[in-house]
Amino acid sequence: MHLVINDINYEVVENNNATIDEELLKEMLTDYFAEYDYILGDYAYNKLRLKGFNDKNNKNYKKINAYEDIHEYIEKYCAYGCKYFILKRVEK
Repeated sequence: MHLVINDINYEVVENNNATIDEELLKEMLTDYFAEYDYILGDYAYNKLRLKGFNDKNNKNYKKINAYEDIHEYIEKYCAYGCKYFILKRVEK
């Protein structure tokens, strides 16, 4: 599945029973997230939370936002068994 939000193309790379509300994403995906290669969306108490992650080759890479640790982040900081999705920014 592909999405275009704020003129940025995203591909859904993982969807764990999450319903992706494109209108809500358009509101929440501000310029702040433009530097990230991946966006994690998880639902806690019926509210969508977003967090950005980067590949090692991204100039803005920091260990705290390392994509290789995204599943560890989900286990530690997201509600147990939560619904989530991962978007990957793709070039046009």
